[in-house]
Amino acid sequence: MKIILLVIGKTDAGYFIEAVNEYQKRLEHYIPFEMQIIPDIKNTKNLTPDQQKEKEGELILKNLQSGDYLVLLDDKGKEYTSVQFASYIEKKTHTVAKRLVFLVGGPYGFSPAIYDKANEKLTLSRMTFSHQMVRLIFVEQLYRAMTILNNEPYHHE
Repeated sequence: MKIILLVIGKTDAGYFIEAVNEYQKRLEHYIPFEMQIIPDIKNTKNLTPDQQKEKEGELILKNLQSGDYLVLLDDKGKEYTSVQFASYIEKKTHTVAKRLVFLVGGPYGFSPAIYDKANEKLTLSRMTFSHQMVRLIFVEQLYRAMTILNNEPYHHE
């Protein structure tokens, strides 16, 4: 199984890029992981939020593969502790055949087509974070999950 973090738009802030890259490098030791970036939609000033969600949804669907297990990172999703998330990842490694895809939506969320396609929703917090922060928080929590599963001292109870 491979874990994919699918995101919309690039990050310009160097400190976020550096931090995400550090955790991606650490993850290589444990599990196949990749962050895939869908380019930002152009001319969004001329689009309503619903139109923007629809256009982003079309791009997201083009980046999904047959057999992907799609998990939306959504504020209405199920919330886990770090230990529970580690257990969740462990279970998915036994049940997801190819790709476990975690999706970060655009600024207005997901289109109905994406909600229909999703297998489940997960939240990193009830708080709202910037899309750049979500990327970093997710890769750090995935790394933390791997260290928990391997009984390494990164996570403290």
